[in-house]
Amino acid sequence: MAGHGTDGHPHGADRLCEAGDRVYSRAVRRGRVPRADAEAVPCLVDLALLHPDPDDMGWLVPTSPQEVMTRLLRGVYEEVSASQARVGDAVSAFEWYAELGGRVRAPAEGVAIRVLDGLPRIHAAMDKATSECTSEVLTVQPGGIRREDELVEGLHRALEMRRRGVRMRDLYTHVARHGQGLLNYMELMGEAAEARTLDEVVERLILFDRKVAFIPANPDRTIALELRHPALVDYLVTVFERLWRLAIPLTSPLPSTGIEGITHRERSIAALLAEGHQDAVVAERLGISVRTCRAHIARLSETLGAASRTQLGVRIAQAGLDGPQRSPGLETLGVVPEAVPGAPGVPDRGSPTGR
Repeated sequence: MAGHGTDGHPHGADRLCEAGDRVYSRAVRRGRVPRADAEAVPCLVDLALLHPDPDDMGWLVPTSPQEVMTRLLRGVYEEVSASQARVGDAVSAFEWYAELGGRVRAPAEGVAIRVLDGLPRIHAAMDKATSECTSEVLTVQPGGIRREDELVEGLHRALEMRRRGVRMRDLYTHVARHGQGLLNYMELMGEAAEARTLDEVVERLILFDRKVAFIPANPDRTIALELRHPALVDYLVTVFERLWRLAIPLTSPLPSTGIEGITHRERSIAALLAEGHQDAVVAERLGISVRTCRAHIARLSETLGAASRTQLGVRIAQAGLDGPQRSPGLETLGVVPEAVPGAPGVPDRGSPTGR
């Protein structure tokens, strides 16, 4: 309300403090009050309720109550008018934004990137994508041996797609070969599913009909991204296809390392150690425990005759274990890469789409 007093009297003329009320009332009744009486209530002068008597500056005379009321009503009217103006401006702005928003397509199911926060939303989106899938599902499953609960959780979706004639291709790490649950799962799926393995794979990925993809958005996989942007999905399909061509069918044995006493897994560990990775990182990328990883490193050191980690690194390089293993025999057989099934330009017999 109009006018405020000093810091000790923070009020307007519409609600005087108790001391101000007494002094102002006395001034109205008597016509004036000594200036000394108003020293304790400077709010009366600040609010123009008292002003100096022109005939005697030692006295203060009051502003008439009628003038004070008129002033208060005028202030109220100005505040109401200003509020009405602001309301009118807000309504106009609302109408403008509403009209502008109507010209833009609201985000719907075709949104390019959607964040799925929480397992219930992730499972609901996966169920919807599964029900709409008509031809193909591509998945990358990192980690080691698949837990039974993980396989059972997605089994109903897989069986439903198998019933509709959908083909599935799955990529796992070599370690997953040692899990009976995966072998049982593949047996249930029959010809509808094919699995291949690699030393290590990328983070979890699921692609439906090359139109929608799901990837994790945090380490514990409780948040996921649903991707429908064609460029992003095409990129992920390309990544999958390149890994697929490098992978070994689950029904085929792993190739020999070419070095007696060194297993395929130990060769993979050697290559990662040569890149400078710590045990925990090597274990994570190969889907094994750190304890198992260190047991393999110990056997690798014994086989190569290394007495320390530094010496192990040297022996790994000397044995040629510091890089990816070459496919054995292709050059000696006179086979060029372009003639290998799955190479660019040659249909892959393991792919349901022939791409």
